[in-house]
Amino acid sequence: MNRLWVRLSLMIGGVLFFAFFLQFLTIQLDMRANSQFPASDAIGSDQDVPGGESPAEISRRLLEFMGLSLVIGAISGIVIGRVVSRPINELAKAAHAVGQGDLTARAKVKGSRELVELATTFNQMAAELQRTETLRQNLMADVSHELRTPLTILEGNLRAVLDRVYTLDEAEIANLYSQTQHLIRLVNDLRELSLAESQQLPMEKQPSDLTTIISETLQSLEPLALEKGITLQYQAEEIPELSMDSNRIRQVLFNLTTNAIRYTPQGGEISIRTSVQPGIVTVAVQDNGEGLEPEQLNAVFDRFYRSDKSRSRETGGTGLGLAIVKAIIEAHGGQVSATSQGKNLGSTFEFSLPFS
Repeated sequence: MNRLWVRLSLMIGGVLFFAFFLQFLTIQLDMRANSQFPASDAIGSDQDVPGGESPAEISRRLLEFMGLSLVIGAISGIVIGRVVSRPINELAKAAHAVGQGDLTARAKVKGSRELVELATTFNQMAAELQRTETLRQNLMADVSHELRTPLTILEGNLRAVLDRVYTLDEAEIANLYSQTQHLIRLVNDLRELSLAESQQLPMEKQPSDLTTIISETLQSLEPLALEKGITLQYQAEEIPELSMDSNRIRQVLFNLTTNAIRYTPQGGEISIRTSVQPGIVTVAVQDNGEGLEPEQLNAVFDRFYRSDKSRSRETGGTGLGLAIVKAIIEAHGGQVSATSQGKNLGSTFEFSLPFS
């Protein structure tokens, strides 16, 4: 990069030198062809030309201009090279900083249109790298936090058994088993979420009947709802066939509905609504449960987020269900959202799927 001004100097000086050389050659050829100046006396003659200057004087002036062109080219190359190379050097420094791990480094957006586009693209790339690194750090922190509790329980109980503090009975075995089940669910959910976000989650899309999938999902969850006295409502309507992975969409409906059951009080109600618009089918799962605050709506689809921290272990969830829902729906080209009127006013989780 620091040799740019040298290349520009040589280029500009060379162009000017070549231009003056052509002019010098043209004049020499004209003088040789001119009847007033014999060819043998054309160069170096002291006779005056019509313009008042001898051919030798013209040649000398042209040679001076040719030399001056090299000087002008060098100066122009230095100035232009410095102007052009400054934003490129700054971009190179920012790229070096990012390569060294400083993901906050940004290039100054200035210069020509091409340099502005280059710097803007670089800054977008650096911002995406910073966002990805932040997500990675948060994921590692969340995973270690989630794993710590069940592993600590397992370690403490097993240590107590080894120290003969107590003997394993059915209750203790059941407790240890539940902790291992939680770990298995957590690992499986993490793997599934990682595959979905990297767009590597296996998808077997084929024409499917969404109405049937909804009905079957609600039927499987009806015993769970009856335990809490919750009513599940769904009014089937005509929906066009959708190209989708029916098992994944069933998983989405299962996660959303069980989440609604979990946060709906005794005697509550959950309704499933569908609507069809040009090119889009929308499914909404609405409950009259605990509801969400506005700040919770922005984070409810994040990894390991739980709206009620005190119930995280009681409910047995991994905190990844809604994140997986979001990833699966986006893998189908759809969108997912959550709305609520406020705390204790219920909430609605809605997803849309495209069709042609």
